Amino acid sequence: MPYETLDECRIEIPRTGAMRVPGRVYTSPLLLPHLEAEQALVQVANVATLPGIVSASLAMPDIHWGYGFPIGGVAAFDEEEGIISPGGVGYDINCGVRLAATGLTLDDIRPRLEKLADALFAAVPSGVGSTGFVKLSKSDQKKVLTSGSRWAVEEGMGSASDLDNTEEGGAMAGADPGAVSEKALARGRDQLGTLGSGNHFLEVGLVEEIYDEEAAGVFGLAPGMVTVLLHSGSRGLGYQVCDDYLSLMTRHAKNLPFVLPDRQLSCAFFGSEEGRRYFSAMAAAANYAWANRQILMHQARETLMRVLSISPRDLSMRLVYDVTHNIAKRERHLVDGKPRRLLVHRKGATRAFGPGHEDVCAAYRKVGQPVLVPGDMGRYSYVLKGTARAMEETFGSTCHGAGRLMSRNAAVKESRGRAIHKELLSRGIIVRWTGRLTLEEEVSEAYKDVSDVVEVVHRAGISEKVARLKPLIVVKG
Repeated sequence: MPYETLDECRIEIPRTGAMRVPGRVYTSPLLLPHLEAEQALVQVANVATLPGIVSASLAMPDIHWGYGFPIGGVAAFDEEEGIISPGGVGYDINCGVRLAATGLTLDDIRPRLEKLADALFAAVPSGVGSTGFVKLSKSDQKKVLTSGSRWAVEEGMGSASDLDNTEEGGAMAGADPGAVSEKALARGRDQLGTLGSGNHFLEVGLVEEIYDEEAAGVFGLAPGMVTVLLHSGSRGLGYQVCDDYLSLMTRHAKNLPFVLPDRQLSCAFFGSEEGRRYFSAMAAAANYAWANRQILMHQARETLMRVLSISPRDLSMRLVYDVTHNIAKRERHLVDGKPRRLLVHRKGATRAFGPGHEDVCAAYRKVGQPVLVPGDMGRYSYVLKGTARAMEETFGSTCHGAGRLMSRNAAVKESRGRAIHKELLSRGIIVRWTGRLTLEEEVSEAYKDVSDVVEVVHRAGISEKVARLKPLIVVKG
């Protein structure tokens, strides 16, 4: 796919053929060879052909091949003229990351690290098809799908302040449980409070380095502080919602007044019955995911207190923020100096709203929204902050993680014969996992170095580094 280099952080795919806007990718000379070796740039160009797309088809430096849209893709569509696409959201609707800070230091937990790892692994169910301790009635499940994190807080799993520090307050407007199939509901009924599999994790770590003292202070982060970071989503319910509506929209696409360059881009106009119904189901699945992460963090909090024999006051655990990756959101942005109502698809990308934005909670509005960017299990993760430049260039969006370099099969082949858990332990990281091949699939070499990804968005100014976190305990699905 031909492209032009704009600067040290961006390349552009010029408009050709059916493209309505150019493609623009945030990357670097270090990351470009990985990008050129696959077909993700073709997907960026394909997205640019969809009706109603505004400004450019965007991708972040953690970009890699996905279903229809690339993972790491961002695309905004005019609400009146544009489309909505399940492939632009992804299968794991509202897969996201939640970070909590504590009042503990490494010395407080060092003597009990192994016991803590065992206890967290027991308390947080993980793996394919895992089930949680929360058993939902049909009426409760509908409340979860409309209320999200608030349902869990009202059930005693967290505090009201958690909602302030969760994107969308932990519940997306427009959710309709009636738009969710019975099969999806059945898959989600006993999975609330479970981690899932693949790259999902729960991690106890340390704040290793501070880059922005003002923002770190506002976020409540300090060097040497023990943190809890978790990554999970909407489990089988969200997967089934995506599957159901991809099937519906693949049939619907035959009647659309334009030609799709890839059937995986199946979509509907947002204003159509099919488009609105998918949005309502997607919002319901997103709310399920927020409730799920709220419960998982509650389980982690209770486990820390029990294993360390400390009180809530001694633990002083506080939610820093919760961000979502895979979502389509109705937002207002300035385009060519004029406000427009847009439907912003972020697939493997994170919202990064800048200082002063009304959707950033009051406590953080001065410095911008916290952005949580996890790396692989053997290296580090980052806390960033949103910027005004992101609002101007990327609809307030940035990267979401490291981004895969290898397929799972290739990673297993590459790591055959290695004792990954022992390699991690030699670096001071205790790991617990479910599944025979989990560690091989998730080995560090299967991912880009997240520091290389973060450096691109930092240099580009679409989010800025605040802190780096180092893992101590990792629970993998």
